[in-house]
Amino acid sequence: MKPTDLVVTPMGVRFLNRTFPATIGRGGITSHKREGDGATPAGIHRIVGMLYRPDRIASTELPKWAVPIRPFDLWCDDSDHEDYNQMVAAPFTASHEVLRRADPMYDLVLITDWNWPEAQPGRGSAIFLHSWRRPGAPTAGCVAFRRHHLIWIANRVRHETRLVVPG
Repeated sequence: MKPTDLVVTPMGVRFLNRTFPATIGRGGITSHKREGDGATPAGIHRIVGMLYRPDRIASTELPKWAVPIRPFDLWCDDSDHEDYNQMVAAPFTASHEVLRRADPMYDLVLITDWNWPEAQPGRGSAIFLHSWRRPGAPTAGCVAFRRHHLIWIANRVRHETRLVVPG
C-alpha cells in the first residue's frame, strides 16, 4: 500500500497517518459485489472524481478539480440501462439516485472507479465516499465519514490516492 491510500480497517479509514471513524455497507465487505446487496466491494479503487453542493460548501473549501452538483444531476443505477453507473441529467426515466439531496449526505462526494467506466450489468453502481447519516449508520455500499473529516480528506486526495478495501 502507498502512503496516500485510504485504507479501510476495523477501526475506521486510515489516511496520511490518521484514522477517521467511518462506516461501510450494511452488507459488510464482499468480493462478489452485486447491485442492491448493500455491501462494500473489496479491492483497490481509484478516486476518479469529486462532486459538491455549491449552495452548501464553498468552492474555496475544496480542490479546484471538484465539480458542482447541479439541481438536475442524477446517477443511473439501472443495470439494464446504457448509462448504468454514470452521472446523468433529469428528466431521466430509468432507475437513478438524486445527487442533489435534501439531506447533507451528498454535499461532498468522492467518486471511485468501482465498475466504471465500463460498467458490467448487475455488478453494482457508484461506490462513493460521502458524509454519513449519523455515526455508525451503515451505507448501501459506500464509505461514509463525518462531514469535516470528509472535507479534510478531499483536500488531501491526490491523483494517486486509492481506496483500499481489504477482502
